[in-house]
Amino acid sequence: MEFFSSSSYVLLLLFAVALICQGRTVIRFNFNKFWCLSSETRLETQPSVSAEMARGYMTNSDLEDAMKQFVTRCSHISRMYSIGKSVNGIPLWVMEISDKPGHREAEPAFKFIGNVHGDEPVGRELLLLLANWLCDNYMKDPLATLIITKVHLHILPTMNPDGFSLRVRGNANYIDLNRDFPDQFFPMNNDEEARQPETKAIMHWLKEYHFTASASLHGGALVANYPWDGSQSKRREYYACPDDKAFQYMASLYSHSHYNMSLGKEFQEGITNGAAWYPIYGGMQDWNYIHGGCFELTLEISDVKWPDAKELPALWEYNRISMLNLVASLVKTGVHGRILSSEDGGTLPASVAIKGINYTVIADRAFGDYHRILAPGEKYEVMATVTGYQSKTTRILLEDDEAVNVDFVMDPEGGRQTTKQLPVNVNCNCNCDCDKTKFYITGLEGWTHVEMSLVVAAILACLGILFKRRTLLKLLKQRPLLRSRRSVGV
Repeated sequence: MEFFSSSSYVLLLLFAVALICQGRTVIRFNFNKFWCLSSETRLETQPSVSAEMARGYMTNSDLEDAMKQFVTRCSHISRMYSIGKSVNGIPLWVMEISDKPGHREAEPAFKFIGNVHGDEPVGRELLLLLANWLCDNYMKDPLATLIITKVHLHILPTMNPDGFSLRVRGNANYIDLNRDFPDQFFPMNNDEEARQPETKAIMHWLKEYHFTASASLHGGALVANYPWDGSQSKRREYYACPDDKAFQYMASLYSHSHYNMSLGKEFQEGITNGAAWYPIYGGMQDWNYIHGGCFELTLEISDVKWPDAKELPALWEYNRISMLNLVASLVKTGVHGRILSSEDGGTLPASVAIKGINYTVIADRAFGDYHRILAPGEKYEVMATVTGYQSKTTRILLEDDEAVNVDFVMDPEGGRQTTKQLPVNVNCNCNCDCDKTKFYITGLEGWTHVEMSLVVAAILACLGILFKRRTLLKLLKQRPLLRSRRSVGV
């Protein structure tokens, strides 16, 4: 039976075109747990847990007081600032932990975000415990000292204070904040002004700070989730991002440091590609990687979304080492360095790319530093490029628990060609006494890849001619011997 005539299809097409022509703000798209789109999809408005179950957790006021007490007690390594407000006007407070809080340095920055979903509050509690543990163990524990002295750690315990108060998944407008970000597969959903205030606060935060990596804490499962969260086909399938190996390394580091995350039966090794688990669109994780240059994991840290508060101490112990190892991995592996001009030693905001990986990171404009997360145990070719300067390339071997430092000294295009040594520092950032080794790579500055390729081709051609002549002479010498040999029948 034919439900639509050809004229009906034409009318539907014209109607769709008319809607598009009216502007992208006509239809506001939101995403539910699965990939389907709907107009202004709102979540359940009834509390998902009882008031009795919520007891034992800090209220929003309690949380703010605890954060203020922390920065007062640990003022030598912390500060507190707000990145915006929720729908109901509650400040979104962040704690920065560093030996120089509030000062920009040539160091990587990591952020933790908790309570993205209002009814998943374990993260907000664990992040306060993490902050206090770092303060109490600074200059006592090597891991705490490494993080505070080498990383700028930013902690947002609750992204969704309104949803927490209402004990619902969404915010005060009942919108799922982890479906509210612009998405690569739905460009019509990229209007920043149409975002929820909590979402816009995160987006502006990443414009202000150059984060290297991040993790958001969730509940309801036990797994470390990595990009992509969605797929182009909109189907449930493994959909790898360019840095799939690096993300697998980060996720595995967390799951194997955890008490039992890697031992579950549902997820092999306790990790999963987001789209292979269930695809979502408008997620914060993918947006961080695409628009913020930030490698983010989505960490499901509790089988129960809102467990009894009595379980919080155990959950903290299960996740403590995982959280610490994830932050410390920023300086214990990967390639780091600065991009400098050979003319005056000034810093350059160059792009740093890895051969074979379709993704670049941008060096910080103020310090020229870059921090590139890579899976250890492999060889990489690192290239730095900046407008007006000759590109530079070097090869590195990234071993386990070693960070490779590569400083690129860039020559202006058309400038004087020189040959100099480029230092490559290999720092072993283990929790042990280990020697720092330094070796040098001699770079031919001023030589382009085309010029070097022509030289190599010419050398190979000469070698080929010489080999051919040598073989020919050898055959000529052997010919009399071949002619004198006869077959003898027995």
